[in-house]
Amino acid sequence: MPYLDHAATTPLRDEVLEAMLPYLKESFGNPASVYAAGRQAKKGLEEAREKVAAAIGSEPSEVIFTGGGTEADNLAIKGAAEKLHDRGNHLITSSIEHHAVLYSSEWLERRGHRITFLPVDSSAMVDLGALESACSDETILVSVMAANNEVGSIQPVAEVARIARERSRALVHTDAVQGLGKIPLDVKELDADLASFSAHKIGGPKGVGALYVRSGTHIAASVHGGGQERDLRSGTSNVAGIVGFGEAARLAVLEAEDEAKRLAKLRDRLEAGLLASIEGIVVNGGKSPRLPGTTNLSIEGVEGESLLLMLDAKGIAASSGSACTSGSLDPSHVLLAMGVSPEMAHGSLRFSVGRTSGDEDVDAVLEALPEIVGRLRSIAPRVVSR
Repeated sequence: MPYLDHAATTPLRDEVLEAMLPYLKESFGNPASVYAAGRQAKKGLEEAREKVAAAIGSEPSEVIFTGGGTEADNLAIKGAAEKLHDRGNHLITSSIEHHAVLYSSEWLERRGHRITFLPVDSSAMVDLGALESACSDETILVSVMAANNEVGSIQPVAEVARIARERSRALVHTDAVQGLGKIPLDVKELDADLASFSAHKIGGPKGVGALYVRSGTHIAASVHGGGQERDLRSGTSNVAGIVGFGEAARLAVLEAEDEAKRLAKLRDRLEAGLLASIEGIVVNGGKSPRLPGTTNLSIEGVEGESLLLMLDAKGIAASSGSACTSGSLDPSHVLLAMGVSPEMAHGSLRFSVGRTSGDEDVDAVLEALPEIVGRLRSIAPRVVSR
């Protein structure tokens, strides 16, 4: 089956499963225990912490394991707001963030915090001038994603951090879930205080993530209990999952440069073929720096959900909007923020190629999609234009 939804999740790598198996069977102990089985589990956990730290350019002590990227975002945003409420109550984020960031911000807004949602241009790049204007002494956190999950736009996080530090005392957070293993990513070079990551986007297991917390940065805990993960995220560690995350991160970064070139070629061939064979099609965010394997397309005169169902009938997996909201009929908030009309946003598709993708997957889409669009337009004809 042609699988072109790697931005949603990725297949578990064989090497990752092999690394995990001993911690599901023999080394199953609680890493907080002092006996041999616990010590073995603790060793695996800390080796994985070292691998993730090496992949993101941090110290191992700065890596806090969580239950996923969403939890990492929640811990960063709510934890910063709770810890710094005496300093101010203003947070800044962008209008195209993942819902984990947007909904956490809106949750705080309902509880008295002031939130600024930065606009973006038609290429989904954050307005840095608006950021400069929004920063003040009351600003305690600025959160801008490293790369967008729907259109793939790569944001200038280091420049965001520079502006935030010049104009406020805010902490800087970046949701880097989509960036790990796809673009060069070093938290020190980004000058981030907090950064979120997820295992299942890079061939690791679901239900495991991490939050980078720069040494000396203080946030409030989200889960209380046994004091694990520097007392920021209590609970018995998912050792097998964390070990899998560590191995997936090591492999993803090791292969990143060559894989990025390969995926960009696949993406570009897919876009070129669809633009040549379908009228009224637009690449959303195509002029911005993008993740190498992600393309987002709007097609006039058709609904994205209908396209997905008909692609699925041919064994092709893609998505409409972000994966977490693919069941919703609301148009993508990212595309609307870019100025895409609701009608065109409703007709959007995201294709994201990954490690298991090849030319045959692109060929399958190039063969199937023009025919599907033609059939849907014949049912409800509409004037289209180049």
